[in-house]
Amino acid sequence: MTTSTVAVRSLPLAGHRDQTGILGLIPLLKSHRTLLILTVALCVLAQAATVASLVVGARLAGLALTGGQLLPTTVILSATVVVTAAARWLHMYVAHDMAYALVETLQLGVFDGLERAAPAEILGRRSGELASIAATDASLAELFYAHMLGDYVSAIVVPLGALVCLAFVHWAAALALLPFLPLLASIPLWLGRRADAQGRLVSEAIGTLNGDVVETIQGLRELVIFGQVRSRLQRLMAQAGLVAHAQRRYGTRSGLEHAANDFLLAGAVLVTISVGVLLVKAGHISIDLLPMIIVLPAAAMLPIAEVTRNARNLGEVRAAATRVLAIFHQKSRVRDEGQAEPMGGSEIRFERVEFSYDRERKVLRDVSFSVAPGETVALVGRSGAGKTSCVNLLMRFWDPLQGRITIGGIDIRAMPISVLRSLVAVVPQDVHLFDASIADNIRLGRPDASAEAVREAARLAQADQFISTLPDGYETQCGERGARLSGGQRQRIAIARAFLRDAPILVMDEAVSNLDTENEHALQAAIAQLQRDRTVLIVAHRPSTIRSADRIIVLEDGAVTEHGRHEDLVGRGGAYARFLATAEAEVA
Repeated sequence: MTTSTVAVRSLPLAGHRDQTGILGLIPLLKSHRTLLILTVALCVLAQAATVASLVVGARLAGLALTGGQLLPTTVILSATVVVTAAARWLHMYVAHDMAYALVETLQLGVFDGLERAAPAEILGRRSGELASIAATDASLAELFYAHMLGDYVSAIVVPLGALVCLAFVHWAAALALLPFLPLLASIPLWLGRRADAQGRLVSEAIGTLNGDVVETIQGLRELVIFGQVRSRLQRLMAQAGLVAHAQRRYGTRSGLEHAANDFLLAGAVLVTISVGVLLVKAGHISIDLLPMIIVLPAAAMLPIAEVTRNARNLGEVRAAATRVLAIFHQKSRVRDEGQAEPMGGSEIRFERVEFSYDRERKVLRDVSFSVAPGETVALVGRSGAGKTSCVNLLMRFWDPLQGRITIGGIDIRAMPISVLRSLVAVVPQDVHLFDASIADNIRLGRPDASAEAVREAARLAQADQFISTLPDGYETQCGERGARLSGGQRQRIAIARAFLRDAPILVMDEAVSNLDTENEHALQAAIAQLQRDRTVLIVAHRPSTIRSADRIIVLEDGAVTEHGRHEDLVGRGGAYARFLATAEAEVA
């Protein structure tokens, strides 16, 4: 595990869950205190050295006008220029080193938050929007960490120092400059609320556009089939227009801030120069000090101007930080605090389990059943009966509201989640394959598996034969979401993953839904070989799959209504018999 991952997992999430926007980015700096101090110190040094070099240059010009000694001032000017260059380079290096490390932490934290909330939809956002948050929004934090932290400190320290230097030249010149400093610093506050609102609109519009683009690419086949490509492109163009409109509004306000910044900067210089000229004419200062009076106001306001320039991006940064931190601090659906180790048994028991996704309508009601080691049990029922919810609870994607689930006599909540999930291999109905080789996709079940182990798992899953006929065999690329393979081929690769995992418990959630009859029979033979030493739970709809189970549990409206062997349940003529008749009619 990388250092950044450790940093993400060690953050006290509960303590910062109420912080949003830029304030929420600050706690991450605790793990980079040294780099933070160096960043601020080098930024102040760079800004101060810049002001010093301008002032010394102005002093050199004044001495040249009056015929003064130039060599000592020239040496000082050379030294300040070298210090300025070195400090700026070091500041950029250290600041970006810190910033990119923190951006990496944020991005890892986003994926960590997605993992904590899996498999539920994250905050109602689509995959394209989530990708935008993880990549674009998290990267915008670099502006805050690398370009704003040190600048804000410099904007306080350096102008005050320059103001003191100007006061040493003459107090009237310093007094003339003083009103402009707070006015310039307050520019971001004038339009701050509008900047936040506009930044949020820009981020949301871009996120929606990214979501639409990803969804369009994924559904291109359906769009072509139904002749809706042009209408979909029109929708994308309309959304792109909304993005452009939001960006124009944001740019207009940003331009107004820029104009106000330049106006105040020019006004400060003009007023101070006028005061300086009057002071020279009145004989209060010598003419060789006039260049310093001309340069110091501009030099004093440079750090403030830098902050106001960066502040024009604050709206986008705040909006991006809010979106990122909402997922970064996503609360886990289950508490991973168990320490118990499995005792070697693989019996599954549901004991009076009740569950609801929204705490209003119960999905499972007083569900109790068991699956013994070496036994194959089929969970059957109409859509929405609660079959997949049982699988989700067994994997601890959620926890029961009441009752408990045990494996080998141990409450699964008492086990570490990683240990629990290592005991169970799941073959889902909706299979996701990565754009990698077939071998790598099978190896997801056990990343360190040898090539021979991968082939053996494929043979058990009745996948080796079709894989061997492909041009590149096991090195054939599956395409995004397995697009280059048929539904049945994807399903068999997913089954091979589960076999490769070699877990004591095998859960098959409509795993044979995309297999033809011949391959289904072959798969049943493979399962028969596996079930001798394993606990097998099948969520099934096909009559042929259901009949192969040792025992059948019927769910209706979240409750167990019948259980027993196929022949016995058919003879009763109850819920199972009605379900089976409907299922056979659908197959026919």
